[in-house]
Amino acid sequence: MHAVNDTIFALSSGGLPAGVAVVRISGPASFDAIASLAGPVPVARQAALRTIRTRNGLKIDQGLVLAFPAPASFTGEDCVEIHVHGGKAVVTTLLQELSTFEACRLAEHGEFSRRALENGKMDLVEVEGLADLIAAETEMQRRLAVEHADGGLSRLYDGWADRLTRARALIEAELDFADEDDVPGSVSDMVWADMNGLQSEISAHLADADFGEIIRDGLKVVIAGAPNAGKSSLMNVLARREVAIVTDIAGTTRDVLHVDLNIEGYAVKLYDTAGLRETDEVIEREGIRRALKTAADADIILSLAEIGTEAQTEFADFSGEVIRIGTKLDIHMVPNLGYDLCVSSATGAGLAELHERLVRDLQARSASLSLALPSRLRHRTLLSDSLEALSRAVDALTSGLDIRAEYLRQAAHSLGRITGRVDVEDLLDVIFSEFCIGK
Repeated sequence: MHAVNDTIFALSSGGLPAGVAVVRISGPASFDAIASLAGPVPVARQAALRTIRTRNGLKIDQGLVLAFPAPASFTGEDCVEIHVHGGKAVVTTLLQELSTFEACRLAEHGEFSRRALENGKMDLVEVEGLADLIAAETEMQRRLAVEHADGGLSRLYDGWADRLTRARALIEAELDFADEDDVPGSVSDMVWADMNGLQSEISAHLADADFGEIIRDGLKVVIAGAPNAGKSSLMNVLARREVAIVTDIAGTTRDVLHVDLNIEGYAVKLYDTAGLRETDEVIEREGIRRALKTAADADIILSLAEIGTEAQTEFADFSGEVIRIGTKLDIHMVPNLGYDLCVSSATGAGLAELHERLVRDLQARSASLSLALPSRLRHRTLLSDSLEALSRAVDALTSGLDIRAEYLRQAAHSLGRITGRVDVEDLLDVIFSEFCIGK
């Protein structure tokens, strides 16, 4: 078990070799370590060019050193960044030298961010946003992650938590201090009108969780249809590379194939599936089972059928959008009715229309939405718990104020768990500050 006051260090830039490597140090021994390796600690937040040496005087490299005194640092502790050339030998030697200092050790995964959380520099949503920002591959993922990392979502939840705390404070004041002149005689109407409004706000926000998860995890688009309908060919042309094997033999695709696309800044996960038909062949039947399972979890199904045959419109356990696509337009020059659009993977005909259809779907899902969206199952679960408790408080018209106040406490507790802030004494703080109890 590592001590909480250990000084930690790690390579915090990208993989090696690289043009520049950044080694970060955080903890009480940070400044002592850098003073030993590179001379006097630089002026706070100003880069200084230094020669970095081992404690035996062996030169490791020449680079920039920056010092960030606590609490104005990423972790809230004394921090140092050393910018050196990004060679593997340079970085390895520097890390090995840092490990020789007492109570200095290599950081564990995410330990810098964990210390930032523990020292109040970030909350849980901001930490998750930072992780998503590092992993972001599309523009919309970047924008969503920046909103979370900058505290946009946290400010929304903190505002809701403050309203719940104020409501509880007013109720507690009415219950316990009704004889005080500073306490209004009845606050119930005001409290429950606000709680009704808050209930609607959380409910609407929770309804946007699907789109938040789509931005973060990708829109799940499944290509489904009968064998030889052109599913694998469409997969390859949309991916712009040979992902799936294409033959004239029915049942070639046996497993679910997946490729990630970037469509107008949105992440799209495209799945090719086994052809749907009745069969006694064991392996093909397993492929079909997996295909149907994947389709049930999709956001959109592209139901393919060769022009002249009927595209499937119903899929078990799926209630989302099905786009009926007629294929092999290069062979069937006159498209039959009954499709939403027709395409040819061979000539590219109709693919621009399919692309535009997917873009319109994504834009429609995001219409009028800010990016202060819940994007994780954890967010959705705790928001649902909070909404359930709040609904109980609002609907319990025949219950006593003490019971309804307890429901409000549960609602606030669930909100606090999203950001990692759970109130302990702030309820009494509100009562004393607003009602001057005990004047």
